[in-house]
Amino acid sequence: MTAAMINRRRVVAGAASLLATGSLPLRTSAAAGAAKELRLVAAPARLSLVGAQHPATEVWCYDGRIPGPEIRVRQGERLRVVVENRLPEVTTVHWHGIRLPNAMDGVPHLTQQPIASGGQFTYEFECPDAGTYWYHPHHSSSEQIGRGLSGSLIVEERDPPRVDRDVTWLLSDWRLLKDASMSKDFGNMHDVSHGGRIGNVVTVNGAVQETFEVRAGERIRLRLINAANARIFALEFEGHAPKIVALDGQPVEPHEPPQGRIVLGPAMRADLVLDMTGAPGQISRVVDRFYASLNYRLLNLVYSQEPARRAQTVSEPLRLPANALAEPALENAERHRIVLGGGMMGQMSAAIMDGKRTDIRTLFQNGLAWAVNGIAARGHLHEPILSLSLNRSHIIELVNDTAWHHPMHLHGHSFRVVSRNGQPTRFREWQDTVLLAPRERADIALVADNPGDWMFHCHILEHQAGGMMGVFRVA
Repeated sequence: MTAAMINRRRVVAGAASLLATGSLPLRTSAAAGAAKELRLVAAPARLSLVGAQHPATEVWCYDGRIPGPEIRVRQGERLRVVVENRLPEVTTVHWHGIRLPNAMDGVPHLTQQPIASGGQFTYEFECPDAGTYWYHPHHSSSEQIGRGLSGSLIVEERDPPRVDRDVTWLLSDWRLLKDASMSKDFGNMHDVSHGGRIGNVVTVNGAVQETFEVRAGERIRLRLINAANARIFALEFEGHAPKIVALDGQPVEPHEPPQGRIVLGPAMRADLVLDMTGAPGQISRVVDRFYASLNYRLLNLVYSQEPARRAQTVSEPLRLPANALAEPALENAERHRIVLGGGMMGQMSAAIMDGKRTDIRTLFQNGLAWAVNGIAARGHLHEPILSLSLNRSHIIELVNDTAWHHPMHLHGHSFRVVSRNGQPTRFREWQDTVLLAPRERADIALVADNPGDWMFHCHILEHQAGGMMGVFRVA
């Protein structure tokens, strides 16, 4: 593999005509009221990530493909998935963003025993909310996701909105060597204590591609999923004005993103309405500008030579029907505070590890660099950092007392982001993963209506492994 292929400007190319077909949605027939049934096999494979002119890469994946099969169900349907583990180690599957029973959440030791190598586990749950979700392991997730284990889960509205195409882009990045082999430096302390494992190859739906073909006059619903370990995306669609209509699966007032950039931290999703206002034959860029020194072209939108699909672009915004989420009562909500600490350039000198106050040097020697409310967590099973009264409204102040971004994810619930740095948010958006900038504060509000012990953690996966996680108990 040439150096030109593995650099942050060229290799991080884009999404192509292949994406027009992409990974075909995995649909199953089911009698009325019965669960949709399917099987996922997690196993090693060799796949081409950077083109046939380079060697295939050893990966871990579902059903021999990256991303795993796109699962599509209708809102309110039950899904039954038998997961077979053919990996050389244990695994689980977490259904990210779905409000499901605690026993189906896929957190090892906390909600289930890990699936042994050679074993299997059946997940079954209802999908109550329409939207864009995804699935991935929650055991050694920084390595297992980093090796390729992820896939999209789309819950379609009972009456889907009218668009010309409904397209998913699952964004991932990879740390590859010049021969296209995977770098094995998972979990190194530089990544853990800094910004996480940011790769040198970005793929859309599992491949480095150059173009995505569009047609003048068409309206596309574009579902973006950030499945990267640590990379934060800030996508600009040059010459176009996409509107955000959903975040983390939940509808939001249609709006253009600030500065025209769709910002997605790891695990976050955004549904866009993209009206193709260009002319036949036109080429426009999609550019990622989150990291000032690493701007690159993700892909080109290439207009076909076909005549425009319609004479005039559709003018009315696409508004999605709201999901039935319990509205938090802010005036009498219970209040809580979560402080994130640690990392390089931070002020943390010690934290609680295994029940004992431990200095920062010993924490680093144990692979830990982060803390939540002064606790550096190891593993998934530990005492809750917060206890939330069942069916009560709660406001949780999140304080990022570090020099790094953190996308904080709560399992089993969605929450409203009601303020940032003391200022009310414009859209009071529902999310399950909120991105906190360095030194930023945010208030999130929810009704704790799903009982159980639920993970709360940073979805920069090296930060999670390095201690930035905890459990919220809802009872």
